[in-house]
Amino acid sequence: MKQYSAKRSIQILAHILEQYGIDKIIISPGSRNAPLSIHFSEIDAFQCYSIVDERAAAFVGLGISKSIKKPVAITCTSGSAATNYYPAVVEAFYQNIPLLILTADRPSDFVDLFDGQTIRQKNLFHQHSYGDFELLEDEKDGADDHNFETIKKAVELCIEKSGPVHINIPLNEPLYNLVDELPVLPIVEKTIQKRTYEIPSNLIADWHTSKRILILAGTLAPNPELQAQLSQLVKNHTVVVLTEMNSNLQHEKFFAHIDRYITDFTEEDYRTYAPDLLITIGQNVVSKRVKQFLRKAKPAQHWHIDEYWQPDTYFALTQKIETKAEIFFSKLLKSINLEPRPFFNLWDVLKDKKDAKHEEYLNKAPFSDFYLFNQLSNQIPENYKIHFSNSSAIRYAQLFDYQKHDVYCNRGTSGIDGCTSTAMGFAMMEDEPTILITGDLSFFYDINGLWNQYIPPYTRIVIFNNGEGNIFKIIPGPSGTNALDEFIATTHHRNAELLAKNFGFDYTKVEDEITLDRVLPNFFKSNPKPKILEVMTSECNNADILKQYFVELK
Repeated sequence: MKQYSAKRSIQILAHILEQYGIDKIIISPGSRNAPLSIHFSEIDAFQCYSIVDERAAAFVGLGISKSIKKPVAITCTSGSAATNYYPAVVEAFYQNIPLLILTADRPSDFVDLFDGQTIRQKNLFHQHSYGDFELLEDEKDGADDHNFETIKKAVELCIEKSGPVHINIPLNEPLYNLVDELPVLPIVEKTIQKRTYEIPSNLIADWHTSKRILILAGTLAPNPELQAQLSQLVKNHTVVVLTEMNSNLQHEKFFAHIDRYITDFTEEDYRTYAPDLLITIGQNVVSKRVKQFLRKAKPAQHWHIDEYWQPDTYFALTQKIETKAEIFFSKLLKSINLEPRPFFNLWDVLKDKKDAKHEEYLNKAPFSDFYLFNQLSNQIPENYKIHFSNSSAIRYAQLFDYQKHDVYCNRGTSGIDGCTSTAMGFAMMEDEPTILITGDLSFFYDINGLWNQYIPPYTRIVIFNNGEGNIFKIIPGPSGTNALDEFIATTHHRNAELLAKNFGFDYTKVEDEITLDRVLPNFFKSNPKPKILEVMTSECNNADILKQYFVELK
C-alpha cells in the first residue's frame, strides 16, 4: 500500500509539479526533507534519483535538464546542505537551465536560535535565482491558499525564465506522519506568458547597407532550425559565421576554429577582418582571442539576440533583440536579399591558409594532450554526445573537428566544479552514449559525480592527466612565478585507477602514443560497465607543444 506525506504543503507541491510535467526529482538524504522524499517516491508520475552529495546532486539535475530540456526539481535537508547547491545554481542562472530548488527548513521562528542545521535559508540564492519563495507551515492561517499560489508562481517563473527558482519549505515536526489517500486538489490554471517578436524595419535597412556582416555564435544547444537558417546565409557568401565547438552548428562554410584563424592578428589585421555589423547569438564565448579582436574592431553596430541576456560583451552593443535566434532569423530571411559579399572571401582565404598550417603541425605533433585531442576527434563514434570539462579541455576542443557531435560544457561560470556530475546527469537521460573528456583536476575535484547508481554502462570518461592544472602554464602570466607548481598549477601524482574500481568503472591507463592508438577503438565497444580511459601526459611538454602550434600557425 502506498503511503504519502500528511504535510499539506508537500501534497500541494507535488500536485502542482505533476500538473506542469516536472517529473524528475533529485533527492539528497536527510530528515527534514523526508516528507518530500517519501511523498515524491510514492507517486508514479515522478522519477526520483538519490544523489548523496548536494553539490553533485544539483549538477546532476542541471545535466538532466540539459538533456530533457525541461525543469528538474532538486531537494535537500536544511542547513549547510542547501548551501552546497550554490555552484550549480550559479551555473544554471548564467546558462538558463531551469532548476526548481526545494530546500526543506526548520520552522521559520527557529532561525538564529542555534537550533541544529538551521541557517538563514530564505532568499539564500537571491543573487543568482529568478525567484525566491517561502511556504507557510501547515498550521498557519491561510497556509493552503498561500502555498498553492506561491508554488504555482514559482513553477511558472522557472519555466518562463528558464532558470533556477528557489522554494524554501519550513516544516514542523512530526515529519513522518503518513496518509493512505491524497486529497483532491483543484486543476491548476496555467498563466505562462508567451513572447512575440516582430523585426523592426530599420534593422532590415541596416542589414542591406552593411558590407561586412559577421555572426558570432557562443554557447548554444543543438538547434537544427537555426543551423538551417545560418546555412542559407552562408550559401551565397552573404555573411561570415564564426562558431565554437559548443555552438553546436555545423556547415562547411562556417568558420569553426576561431583561435586557429585569428591568433596572430596584427593591428592591420584587426582592421582588415573587422565587421561593420556584428550579430551575436548564444551565450558565453570560450575564445578570449575573439573577444579581444571584436573589442578592438569596434563595429559600427552590434546586435545581440537572446531571450534572457543582452550583455555588452564587446563594448559596442546597439540592439538588444529579446527573442530566440531562430525566430529572429526566420523573420529576417523573409525580408532580405542574400547577396554575396567580398567579406566572406576575405575570411575564406585566411581559413585555407591556417587550415593548411594546422595540418602540417598535426603530422609532427608528439604524444601529448594536443595529440590526444586530435586522436579523439577522429576516433569518437558519431552517435556519442560529448561533454568537455572547463579550462584546458574545452580550449583544446576548439582546435579540432568535433562538429559532428552534440557538444556541451558548463560555460555559464566556466568553473571546473560539477563538470563530471553534469555529464553523468545528462548521460542518465540519453539513449545514445555520452563521453566526458576532462582534465585531471576537474575530475578529481568532482569525484562524487561518480557516486551515482544510475550511470549507464555505455558512458565513457577520458581523463587527460598531465599532473597539474596545465592551463596555468598555457595562459600568459603565471609562468615564472615561484608559486606556480605548488599553489597555482598544483602539481600532483594521483591517478584514477582506484577511484574507477571503487565506483564500478572499467579502467585503462595509457602512457604512450602506441598504446593509445591501440586501445582507443576497444574503448568504445559495448561493455557491462561504464569505462574510464586515463591518458598520462605529465612527462610531456604539453604547454610548449600547444604554444609551438600557435607559433607555427603564423
